[in-house]
Amino acid sequence: MRRPRRRLARWAGVLALLLFGAACCAAPVSGAISAYVTARSGLQDTADVGDGSAADIPARMLSAYKKGAAQVGRHVPGCRGMRWPILAGIAQVESRHAVGRSIAGNGDIRPRIYGVLLNGSGAGGNTTVFPDTDFGRWDGTAHGERAVGPFQFLPSTWKAVGRDAGGGQEADPHNADDAALGAAVYLCGSGRNLAERRQLAAAVYQYNHSRTYVADVLGWIDQYTAAAKAPDLKHVSGKARTVLAAALARRGVPYSWGGGGADGPSYGICCSPSGKSGARIKGFDCSGLTVYAYAKAGIRLPRTAAAQAGVGRRIPARLGTAALIPGDLVFFAYAPGRDATIHHVGIYVGGGRMVNAARPGTVVRLDAVQAMSGFAGGARLL
Repeated sequence: MRRPRRRLARWAGVLALLLFGAACCAAPVSGAISAYVTARSGLQDTADVGDGSAADIPARMLSAYKKGAAQVGRHVPGCRGMRWPILAGIAQVESRHAVGRSIAGNGDIRPRIYGVLLNGSGAGGNTTVFPDTDFGRWDGTAHGERAVGPFQFLPSTWKAVGRDAGGGQEADPHNADDAALGAAVYLCGSGRNLAERRQLAAAVYQYNHSRTYVADVLGWIDQYTAAAKAPDLKHVSGKARTVLAAALARRGVPYSWGGGGADGPSYGICCSPSGKSGARIKGFDCSGLTVYAYAKAGIRLPRTAAAQAGVGRRIPARLGTAALIPGDLVFFAYAPGRDATIHHVGIYVGGGRMVNAARPGTVVRLDAVQAMSGFAGGARLL
């Protein structure tokens, strides 16, 4: 059922959120990790994590990522820049942090996570036959290979990079700690500097030979990195502090298509282009959150992101994020430079980050500005 045209136009400002959040699942299988397409199509009983913040990573998995990042130096002494958001970014795309599985105290994940059988059948996008290498020991079948565990290793790759992280008798790709450490070893290679963006991108590309995959993983890494750092508001005062405090206090509130306003979260409307309804979700969409936060400082904003770009002093995109100060609105557009194409808005907190209600299925959270495409500058009202 279609919404009336006038209502559709009113909420057109959030359309591109879905486009940003959509995943393209045509990635090929690399020679090392079956990865992306296998994880998307072959996993069973995995739920959507739905958020880019560490709060929505299962605690036991987050512990494994931190442990793997801390231990990798023992196995690859030349590796620099490994940190837990890198491992979290890979695991989110590969298995969505094993959500829906049981994770024991020792890290064992049950039921085990298996990808599709890589027999060239075309299922899950695989077109190359991978002969069996482990006699079904890790992947449960002797009729070919399939990726295993939360990091979706091929058994042949696991044989080369698997490491025991917890003092067990052997490295197990179905154990969260072992798998995270193995992924860290694989990404580090012979001694990469993962603090350098190009080397990080190269490491992710090695994990799966797909530019789409690399962009997806890097986006999650940026989101987890931003979420891991608490914003420092000690140098922010006045109305800017009021706005940011109001927005940050709503972290964890669900995204609701058409939801939110000056009085706070509200039930939204139906439906987004992908069929997501906010009618039963009490929360905020992107512009609903900004309307709410600015109302706390006595400032009334228009309801859509594009209309909000016409309020206050406009900050051109060509000046970059360095021109923004805490409390500024941050815009994203289909065609930066043409404000009529603005489709998304956040609130800048400093350090390249913003408070963001990103898309259906997420919650209000801290994100890196660069995690979203189409940066269109900002607006200063305070």
